[in-house]
Amino acid sequence: MPNVQLRGRFPAEVGRNGLLVIAARALRTFGYGCTSVLLAELLVQDGDAPWQTGLLLAVAAAGSVFASLMLGLFADVWGRRRTLIACGCLMAVTGVVFAFSESYPVLVAAAFIGTISPSTNDNTPFSGVEQAILAQNCPPARHTAIFTCYNVTAMASGALGGLAAAALGLQSWTSAPDAAFALYAVLAAGTVTLFWRLSPQAEAPETARPERSGHRVRVPGQVRLLAGLSALDALSGGLAVQAVLAWWFAHRYGATTTQLGLVFFAANLLPALAQLTAPLLAARRGLLATMLLPHTVANLLLACIPFAQNLATAVTLLLLRQTVSKIDVPARQAFTAAVVPTAHRTAAASMTSLARSIAVSAAPIAATTLLIGTLATLGAPLLLGAALGLGYDLALWRAYRGAPLTEG
Repeated sequence: MPNVQLRGRFPAEVGRNGLLVIAARALRTFGYGCTSVLLAELLVQDGDAPWQTGLLLAVAAAGSVFASLMLGLFADVWGRRRTLIACGCLMAVTGVVFAFSESYPVLVAAAFIGTISPSTNDNTPFSGVEQAILAQNCPPARHTAIFTCYNVTAMASGALGGLAAAALGLQSWTSAPDAAFALYAVLAAGTVTLFWRLSPQAEAPETARPERSGHRVRVPGQVRLLAGLSALDALSGGLAVQAVLAWWFAHRYGATTTQLGLVFFAANLLPALAQLTAPLLAARRGLLATMLLPHTVANLLLACIPFAQNLATAVTLLLLRQTVSKIDVPARQAFTAAVVPTAHRTAAASMTSLARSIAVSAAPIAATTLLIGTLATLGAPLLLGAALGLGYDLALWRAYRGAPLTEG
């Protein structure tokens, strides 16, 4: 049996830089898990209207998109360590501003320059650079295992961040949101400390710097193709996000708040556990199969949910879908590192993250337009999301079916 364990030689193979990157993401995602629960409450306490909350989140998303684009194009030129430290400092400044300021314009400005996230999903400027460092500092045969650790650690940290938010709500010496963002600033300072310790091996080799045309960095067609496919995948998943599923389960089956809470606790826990199987599957079947097989099954299960006759059947289908829905993530990150030349890994990881951020932001708007009348009863967002997801699977297979992409 292939050796795909995440222990033993793992620390030596991932190297110091890899361990620092994984630890930094864990700290950051813990902060997202804590502040995302209390962000709306913070703005309500400051007297802001609901539309202002939506505007602030939109500005924060726009800032992340802009920063991801800049880092994807220029991080290897500016220096990966330097850009990560700069982003960590901006994140710390944002935490301080949100903890101590009640001025809405100041909060909006801080949201744009920092990284405020409404969830634990890490579609941030950090992720593209971090993935390039991990791919460069680890043996290709271990990429899927490394990315599995990178993602599962973050998912567990995000869940713990949610528990921290609950704990902060029990203390009485200051408001929970202010305490959460003060903690966020401290965690950001911790990530800066970790990034500061990165060695020169984290930088892009001189012989593998992106090609420049005048003052511009060339982005190859391979990167644009992966970004387009990522946008399609994210759009399909965005049509069936948790908020949409919760509304539809309550509308179609009369699910109560307590039932929904239990269902989505399990729906968030199962993917983290199942993702641990990604290295084994990649070692046996290769990267492309590890991406496509679980993803296709997940989309077929999603398409079956609207035809369930009762809540129990629908929940069973949902939990089965969630179990296999994230197995492809570490394989996808290893796949990107495998098919893109070393000089363009940072750009590829950043551009795919950027494309996902844009698509995920637009998808809920499309989903809500389908939750009306008969379309809602038929589960139109779920069916459309499944169809787009299967379209992504087919397009990815046609584009790369001839590539000999085995682990390593």
